[in-house]
Parts: sequence; C-alpha cells; structure tokens
Amino acid sequence: MTFAATQKEARLRYLDGRFEVVVPGDYVLCAVTGRRIAMDELRYWDVARQRAYADGDAASADLAVIYQP
Repeated sequence: MTFAATQKEARLRYLDGRFEVVVPGDYVLCAVTGRRIAMDELRYWDVARQRAYADGDAASADLAVIYQP
C-alpha cells in the first residue's frame, strides 16, 4: 500500500483482540521494521508493551528476544 504525504500516524491503545483509537490517523508504525501499517491491515500487536507489528514474522522476532529461555 502506498501512503500519501498528507496521511498521518494514528495513536492506538492495544487491547486483547482489539484496539482503541486514541488519535485518529491512517497508519501505525511497526515496532520492529518501522514500516507503515494501514489501519485496515493491522493484525499483530503486543498488549503488554503497546507495540504494533507489520506481520507475524516481525512479532515473533520481537517477542523471541524478550521471552528467551
């Protein structure tokens, strides 16, 4: 997806299975890659750390660092 320069970053509160929009916007940033994630494409986030992820691989990589045995 391409983003226009006029689009702005949203601020969200991540909850279990859903999120609340705190500040409306068009996208959020992936905590791992820095990639913009369109609001309608956001599927992965960490509730405890309040972070969004672009995809399952980014989420797994980030969480693997935290939860190492």
